[in-house]
Parts: sequence; C-alpha cells; structure tokens
Amino acid sequence: MLQKQKPAGAENLAARKKAANRYYSGPPSDHFDGTLFFNPDGKPPGRFADLLKWQLSGERSKWPTASPSPFPPAKPGARIEGSELRVTMVGHSTLLIQTAGLNILTDPVWSERVSPLSFAGPKRVNPPGVAFADLPPVDLVLLSHNHYDHLDLATLKRLKTAHDPLVITPLGNDAIIEAAVPGMRLSMHDWGDRIDIGNGTVIHIEPAHHWSARGARDRRMALWAGFVVETPAGNIYFAGDTGFHDGINYRLMAQKHGGFRFAILPIGAYEPRWFMEPQHQNPQEAVQGMKLCNAAYAAGCHWGTFHLTDEPIDEPARHLAEALDAAGLSQDHFRALHPGEAWDVPQSPTA
Repeated sequence: MLQKQKPAGAENLAARKKAANRYYSGPPSDHFDGTLFFNPDGKPPGRFADLLKWQLSGERSKWPTASPSPFPPAKPGARIEGSELRVTMVGHSTLLIQTAGLNILTDPVWSERVSPLSFAGPKRVNPPGVAFADLPPVDLVLLSHNHYDHLDLATLKRLKTAHDPLVITPLGNDAIIEAAVPGMRLSMHDWGDRIDIGNGTVIHIEPAHHWSARGARDRRMALWAGFVVETPAGNIYFAGDTGFHDGINYRLMAQKHGGFRFAILPIGAYEPRWFMEPQHQNPQEAVQGMKLCNAAYAAGCHWGTFHLTDEPIDEPARHLAEALDAAGLSQDHFRALHPGEAWDVPQSPTA
C-alpha cells in the first residue's frame, strides 16, 4: 500500500517523476518505484525481442471466424435482492454480477475489437452474451487494468451515457478514462484500499500479478489489481488478469478474507508458457488458485471470445475439466462460462 504521509522532499520527487509517468505521480512503495509499478518478488513482462520471437514462431492455432455460444443472449432482470447471487457471462472478462440489489460489471467490453485500431486487432468470434440495450441499471464497474481487452473506452462512454455507474479502478487508470470520458464517476485506489459502498457491501482492491500498457511507451505506468466484493450474500473474488505467481496472492486472499462463495478466475490466453506464464495462469493453475483462496464455486473467464494467444479456442474449457478431475473436484463447482450463460450460484457447496 502506498505511504499515506509524504516523506521529506516528496514534492520535488513527484515533480521530477511526473514527466516520466503520464498517468500517476506518488511516493514509492513496495510495488511502485516512484516511476513505474511492479510485481513484488515477481516477474516483469517479456521484452520486445521475446514478443517478436513468439509472434514469428508460427505456432499460433487457427480459430474460427465465428464461434456462436450454445446459450442465447441473456436478458437479466433488473435486480437480485438479498442473499441470492446471479452471474451472467457477457464474454472474455466481462461478467454481470447481481446480488444484494447491486448490478456490477467486471472489465466491460462490448466493442467488436480489443485494439487501439478500429479496423485491426483481435476481433470477437461471438457476440456479447447480454445485448447492451438489455443491461439492467449498472451501479458499479470493477476495472482491473488498462489492456485493451479489459479497458474499453468506447464501452465506458456508452455506460456513462446510459447508466452513469461508479468505476472503481487501480491507480493511474483514472487518467486514461477521464481524458476520454469526461465526467465519468471514478474511484481510483491502491492495493489494500477498502471502499464502503453501503448496504453491507465493501470493495477491496487486491494484488494481481500482471502489468499494464496502452502502447509501447507507457508500460507499467498504471496499476493492475483484483477485487474482493464483500456482500451480505458472501464474499466474491474477481482476480482480474493474473499469473499464478506461486499462489502467493491466492494464499493472501484466503488469509485476509477467509474464503469466498464465488470467484471469477482467468483460464485462457496462456500459451506459449515460456512467454505467458508470468502474466496469464492456465486452467490447472486456476484450479489450484480456487483451492488456495478457499472458493466454494468459481467461473472461468478470459477465454473463447478474442484470439489473443496460441492455444485452440476450446482448449481452456477442456483443460479445466481435466484439472478438476485430477484434483477430485466436481465439474459443477468451477464452470467455464459461455456468453449468455447465467448461473445462480448456490449458497453452500453441494456434491
């Protein structure tokens, strides 16, 4: 967590560093060196030479241009009250969480491409599992980091106009959003921060092992994070985008929060492992993470919508099923959700 009191000379330090980091200026911490954010005891993103090596390897699997979901687009009800918990997959890392009278979106993306260019870059192979016009009133957006498949400015503009939600995001991402979506309600935070939403709901900003960039010259200038949503219906964990990192952050979540009724964990974009392993966990690691953080149920995200890495489109779901079998866990407890699929999460584990 960033220091709350500025050390002597902090004003001068901030002034010197401001030009080096276009998004954030603040005192150093255990994950901020005064200019850039980093993963404590972790691994940095690959070098540009490694990126080229991967891109030129020729091992990228072929995806279909269209892969329709087996589920029709969902039309969620306006609110879910009390202790009920319903989760609807929109696509990739975008899910609608409904509980305790709140409607929460994670990393909302309704655009056709996740790219700085409207005519090139990864394109959807299936439409959003909830049509934008069919969204219930959106109260909160949990925005984990600034990669294009998670921070979609076009979608945020639409949400601002239609719903005016509060966007909760890690440090630095507010500068990107504010410049593109003036007037959007933003709440920016460091790891370890706590935001009281009211009605018994609290949002905790938690560490993830990842990185950030919108281009070639802003790497690690904004922070990345996961979120814990503490509700009357139980704890919910959205891990954001993350590498497994020896399970360190999962153990921390169990220690700090005790356990979870439900977790949203990434299971895709993990090949080749020599390049992706530090930043994207695979399905086997996701199952380990579910166990380590003490989650009763989990949904797999970050797969099957945008072709980002080398693995085949259906491999994450297949490997998740295999990993659950190997761990002796029920397939019903960790589901690789498809767009349009809605899940009324049980209040307690069942065999």
